[in-house]
Amino acid sequence: MTLELDELRRTVRDFCDREIRPSARDRDRSEAYPAELLPGLAELGMLGAVIPEEFGGAGLDDAAYRVVIEELGAADSSIRSLVSVNLGLVGKSVLRWGTDEQKQRWLPGLAAGELGAFGLTEPGAGSNPSEMASRAVQGSDGWTIDGSKIFITNGTRGAVTMVFARAIVDGEDRGITCFLTPQDADGYSGQQIHGKLGLRSGDTAEIAMDGVVVGPDAVLGEVGGGMKVALSALDDGRFSLAAGAVGLAREALEVSLRYASEREQFGGPIAAKQLVQELLAAMHVDVQAASGLVDAVVVKKLAGERCTLEVSTAKLFATEASVRCADKAVQVHGGYGYIDEYPVQRLLRDARVTTLYEGTSQVQHLIIGRLLTGQNAF
Repeated sequence: MTLELDELRRTVRDFCDREIRPSARDRDRSEAYPAELLPGLAELGMLGAVIPEEFGGAGLDDAAYRVVIEELGAADSSIRSLVSVNLGLVGKSVLRWGTDEQKQRWLPGLAAGELGAFGLTEPGAGSNPSEMASRAVQGSDGWTIDGSKIFITNGTRGAVTMVFARAIVDGEDRGITCFLTPQDADGYSGQQIHGKLGLRSGDTAEIAMDGVVVGPDAVLGEVGGGMKVALSALDDGRFSLAAGAVGLAREALEVSLRYASEREQFGGPIAAKQLVQELLAAMHVDVQAASGLVDAVVVKKLAGERCTLEVSTAKLFATEASVRCADKAVQVHGGYGYIDEYPVQRLLRDARVTTLYEGTSQVQHLIIGRLLTGQNAF
């Protein structure tokens, strides 16, 4: 299995070196969406990595999926985000909660590049989804959805959005429910958010839904069961984030090692200086520790065991470690780290958001605390 994973890593890294890394700086500068990369990502099986072969995917297990996401996170976090939302949040949710008809309808498209989005966060409801204001009113022909979402990856360039809204049945609120909502539905509109600190070439959108009508077959899971869908999806999404953060932190270390070996000051390479080695050593420790925590998640997932504690632990540590490593990489590069001649300032900007979305670091502390003590501090 290790040999297979090593071969997979080489294949994905070769694609990243050939197709992603050379243009990452230009995409970041211009906030250009990487549409030209989608066919190659799909052909290599990365867009459908965990989707079963019967639905057009590669059928990879979580150990292999971790490799894919880690390598994408090292090359360009905007691409990693696109893929991990498509699979970790949407694809796996449809696999876990979807009917046979829903799987047949959506999974082949997700694997082929018709991307999925995860519509949970609202302008007034971020870490606390109980404040969600979006509503889906049941009618004779299905549901009519009204509301808004914000910070939604793949929200304007995808095919389907998992929209979470309060299900209103005969005037009664039946609870938060997930609806598989086509992005080309009448009344669905999205606007890309520009001026982001990082993930600048990704499709991050604000979504408005004004009388969007979906059929009764759009409900993913059960009416009122939306939070079960969301929480299971977030476990998968946080696993993806942790793996991607390991890749980013590793990239920060690797480019810093190369630079420190080549850059000469005070009569020799700065890699020979004690304080530079201190920075590099701290980065190495963070990378190894974060990688080990992600390994622990993989072990649980391959065994089919629940791993919310391990996932939150890995997400918390790996994302914070990616920020530390990228920050140290800028320090190693000195003034050159402050401009985009080298990738380290982009790595720092991309790393910063990982501690915010799919549950802030503060929320991860509370999740971990609740699982350790049995007491809910929310």
